[in-house]
Amino acid sequence: MQYRILGRTGLRVSVIGFGGIPVQRISTEEAKRVILKAEETGVNFLDSARGYSVSEEFIGEALVDRRGKWIIATKSMARDKASMARDIEISLKNFKTDYIDLYQFHNIRTKADLDKVLSEDGAYTALLEAKAAGKIGHIGITSHSVDLLKIAVETGKFETIMYPYNIVENQGEELFRRAMELNIGVIAMKPMAGGAIENGTLALKYILENQCITTAIPGMAEISEVEENARVADNVTPLTADEKQNINKIIDGLGKEFCRRCGYCAPCTQNIDIPSMFVLSGYKERYNLAAWGEERYFSLQNRAKDCIECGVCENRCPYNLPIRTMLKKVRKTFNE
Repeated sequence: MQYRILGRTGLRVSVIGFGGIPVQRISTEEAKRVILKAEETGVNFLDSARGYSVSEEFIGEALVDRRGKWIIATKSMARDKASMARDIEISLKNFKTDYIDLYQFHNIRTKADLDKVLSEDGAYTALLEAKAAGKIGHIGITSHSVDLLKIAVETGKFETIMYPYNIVENQGEELFRRAMELNIGVIAMKPMAGGAIENGTLALKYILENQCITTAIPGMAEISEVEENARVADNVTPLTADEKQNINKIIDGLGKEFCRRCGYCAPCTQNIDIPSMFVLSGYKERYNLAAWGEERYFSLQNRAKDCIECGVCENRCPYNLPIRTMLKKVRKTFNE
């Protein structure tokens, strides 16, 4: 296993981390076996979130008596001080630990969101107090908006960023270079494009060839996935000509109907969060997290069924995606 330093945190993390979303669909014992297998291969970084239902708890059970071998990262959607302070305590209890190495803001979307968390009674204050108390070690931020993260990295407030990066989604490369200049750790989420990329080995090789990336966090719920991913990290080599050709084929195949969640389609005339429609559809179709995806989808007031096919979103999309057709497929996925 190869390791890189996670920016100015100074943490030495495995180039392949453990993504905590898929453990929701397996049992506690299965999760423990998978996590211990990851530890055997040299993986030492894992990422979860308050919003991943039982993920934190299952990971906590697996790390009993093994806490010192792992660097734990998690995140919260809290935006105010009181809510974040509460979530930190819940995370500590779930992980059965008295400290969390990296606590992140989960999916900051807009400048208004960022301003809120950085305000006097915002969630950032709670993280600073938790850091002073030794409950957390470092502070990070995650987002699906490259423009938002370009602002965030210049504030000096964050030690790490997390953003999608994979064969189809490479719009963050300029951001990653700037983060490296600022000594900010870069965590690549969605390395398999939400399960859309089937060749996991090729997907990870592509990511790790970029020296601006500190670690990639593929979701893992099976021993075979751990073994395949770890093999890539054991020997990070340059992409071959054949592999680059295969990458171009993947881009050609997925690029026509793959949402990069850039947000340029917004605002929808019917107030539909269009990128979220495709993310939640992917959770049900490819992540095998049907119940979780459905719960989150149907909790939204405005959904794919509310599309009036005005086409405004398609005119804004920089990737020329057939969004109206894609939303019809989302409706079929959720049987509405």
